[in-house]
Order: sequence, then structure tokens, then C-alpha cells
Amino acid sequence: AADDFDWPREQGFRVVQAEECWHKSLVSLMDEVREQIGPDHPVYISFDIDGIDPSYAPGTGTVEIGGLTVPQALEIVRGCRGLNIVGGDLVEVSPPYDMCGNTSLLGASLLYEMLCVLPEVHYR
Repeated sequence: AADDFDWPREQGFRVVQAEECWHKSLVSLMDEVREQIGPDHPVYISFDIDGIDPSYAPGTGTVEIGGLTVPQALEIVRGCRGLNIVGGDLVEVSPPYDMCGNTSLLGASLLYEMLCVLPEVHYR
């Protein structure tokens, strides 16, 4: 599947595969993202819940083992603070696949975190 990432790379995108994220914090990756994008360029955050390991978020249509941890997901969203966020969404939550409701709770929590990094939010 490595060929699937050739086209985005040819367009200048930095592709980060899940294996590159295993066993480490993503704070430095998000520092790189903020540096490359800058504070003025409009940014839309789209978070796909099936990027998170199904041990945390089983309620999705396409579970993939080896995904992000919840702390890593928080590091990604919180790492967007300082960017010119113009909107965002969170997709692929499917409550019927998760009887305990953890995926919905995680999705709602990540959306709340997205609201907290909007440009006009003031921190104390």
C-alpha cells in the first residue's frame, strides 16, 4: 500500500503513517505542522475516529489495529492551538458497533477539544 502515498507526496504533502507514531508523543510532530502551516493560513480539522486504535474506539465501520492512542489524539488536536482554525469535524463514529458508548464519548471529547483550539478561545 506504500504506492497509495506516492501521489500525496508528489503533491508536497508530508505523509505520516501510523507506525511512525507508535510508542511516542506527537508533540514534536505537531510543532512541525504548526511551523509549516503558520498562524495565518486557514486550517480545517477533519478527524477520522477509525484512526484511533479499536481498543479505545471500537464503534466505527472500519476498525484498524495499531492506530493512535487517546493521548496521541489529544496531542494532535491540542497541537493545533495557534493555527487559524476555520472549522472542523469528526467522522466515522457508529454507535451501533459500540455497546458501551466509549467511541461516542471519545468523539464528543475530541470535538470539545477542537472547539478549545479555535483562534478566539482565550486561556487563563
